[in-house]
Amino acid sequence: MASLFASQILQRALPRSIRSEVSLPRRQRYYPSPADWRDEILYFLLIDRFSDGQEDNRPLLDRKNRPAARPPGHDGQNWRWDRWAESGAFRWQGGTLKGVESKLEYLKTLGISTIWLSPVFKQRGHLDTFHGYGIQHFLDVDPHFGTRKDLTELVAAAHQKGIRILLDIIFNHSGSNWNYPNGETTPAFKTFPERYDFGSWLDKTGQSTSKPINDIEEGIWPQELQDPDCYSRAGLGDLGSGSLDDPHAEHKRTDFFTLRDFDLDYDSVLSNLAECYKYWIALTDCDGFRIDTLKHVTFEHGRNFCGTIKEFAANIGKMNFLLVGEVAGGDFAQDRYLDVLGRNLDAALDIGNMRPTLQYVAKGLAPAHAYFAGFDPGDTEMGSHRNIGQRHVSILDDHDHVTGEKIRFSSNSASDQQIVTAVAIQLFTLGIPCIYYGTEQSFAGPELSERQFLPGYNGGDHADRYLREAMFGPLHPRRSGLAGLATDSGKEDLFLPGFGPFGTAGAHCFQTDFPTYQRIAALTALRKQFPVLRHGRQYLRAISNFDAPFRFAESGEIIAWSRILDDEEALCIVNAHGREIRGGNVIVDANLNPPGSEMTVKVNTYESANGTSATVAHPVDSHLPVKRLNDGTAFVEIRNVQPSEVLVLVNHP
Repeated sequence: MASLFASQILQRALPRSIRSEVSLPRRQRYYPSPADWRDEILYFLLIDRFSDGQEDNRPLLDRKNRPAARPPGHDGQNWRWDRWAESGAFRWQGGTLKGVESKLEYLKTLGISTIWLSPVFKQRGHLDTFHGYGIQHFLDVDPHFGTRKDLTELVAAAHQKGIRILLDIIFNHSGSNWNYPNGETTPAFKTFPERYDFGSWLDKTGQSTSKPINDIEEGIWPQELQDPDCYSRAGLGDLGSGSLDDPHAEHKRTDFFTLRDFDLDYDSVLSNLAECYKYWIALTDCDGFRIDTLKHVTFEHGRNFCGTIKEFAANIGKMNFLLVGEVAGGDFAQDRYLDVLGRNLDAALDIGNMRPTLQYVAKGLAPAHAYFAGFDPGDTEMGSHRNIGQRHVSILDDHDHVTGEKIRFSSNSASDQQIVTAVAIQLFTLGIPCIYYGTEQSFAGPELSERQFLPGYNGGDHADRYLREAMFGPLHPRRSGLAGLATDSGKEDLFLPGFGPFGTAGAHCFQTDFPTYQRIAALTALRKQFPVLRHGRQYLRAISNFDAPFRFAESGEIIAWSRILDDEEALCIVNAHGREIRGGNVIVDANLNPPGSEMTVKVNTYESANGTSATVAHPVDSHLPVKRLNDGTAFVEIRNVQPSEVLVLVNHP
């Protein structure tokens, strides 16, 4: 149900000023925050690439016959990979907020409790910034996605199903809303305190204009951001250059290519931006923010922005409003921002070294301790914050892959189900797990034999496109620029195929009986059932094979770790080998499992996917006795775990 504030705002014209036309609420009743975000499972999706709500009008993709979903072009030519790739890099595909709303039950059944939406805010209409990070109007929803009312209805519908919503926000830069003098877009960087003169605002079509901004499609809105001195105007520099502690470092003043850096020291720029985002909290009743490019603001700006957002949210009853920072530059940078910002910043995204390490370990290409060492508070490389589960969000795949290869986990996996091993590690280790859209459908891009035809694949020009397939399988993308916003059927570009999953167009991938989906759903259900898997202490377990001494396993063996909460122990087992059966004797806690005790299998992903316990070595609800060596070492015998499958056992079922 919409708040009183939302009802009043949506009945009036779109605000042109955040200060004079918006009166923010206080002490009103809003959807409460969770007690602990470790209880949540996040799901990150790109709105443009997730769903348009029209899947009933398209077939489900036949994965065994992908060529059938590669139709000839409108000009009669056979399927062309360069056109498919062009569509993915440079065009809106047509996903909407109503489309997301139509898939809430799909996500709830998967076990998702929080949806992280890509930025919803209005972009420049003449550009094709489908990713949403180039804002032209900070108080409106982009019309490609829908309306402000659509967003409020999505949040309300999600809350009715017990699902929370995170908005992706940007406060260090705006879109490409103006040019430098002489029409330059990316002049060379100038060090502080030097800056360029302001050039000119851009009109609706992207042309320079000398007229004062009046049309809502011109320049930037709200009005408070229309002073040229709101911007650093330092040109294009190195996004990685300079010290984190230097408030005037190059990486803190440079534009993001053509996206314009804010001068957060000027007048009320920071507070005005904060007011804009308080407006979105009050309007939508959202539950948290993912903060983009946090590394590119100073510690002081970050602390002040996050602090005022936290205080506003608390005043409307959201006492644990989540703020998650994107801090590029590796694990040290994440740890530094978490330490300095303190309680004002809840968590950071694990987009540094931990993300590719997780991939290697889950594929059996690196030993388990390479990942688990990252939780050691004494490990200076990975950072002391990792021993606190609330402080990091586990990422396996995302839309950028700022570290490592620009391909999804499943692109080079041994099987469709291998990604389940990585998701299990996310779900059952310390932290807040985040699943990227398409993971549950084992998104992998085109088959290996076709990748040679893909421009920029895995690290080349616009390589991010291959992380962003459109799950709903559009037949065609939108036309470029303003033409793609037409209200009739002419908004589609019939010359290009849609950027559908697995290198297809015209077929969707919302398959709830897909084995990977079913495996992940079984794991999320178990995590919800047992608090020990969310809040327990964590211990990597030693393994013995063929009566050898217990040791931490090497690459490609089973990975075993325990979560312990009071007197409960949950033992998590992952076969990291993608093609061979594995097993071993695994240590458990001798004090929590006295002589004569046993552990009970609560999930076996092989059984979850196949629907039968026949031929399963450790079926669900079977019991394993806890055995002992002469020295008192307690262990259980794990045998014949199928490739890339997962077991979880508990001592108190």
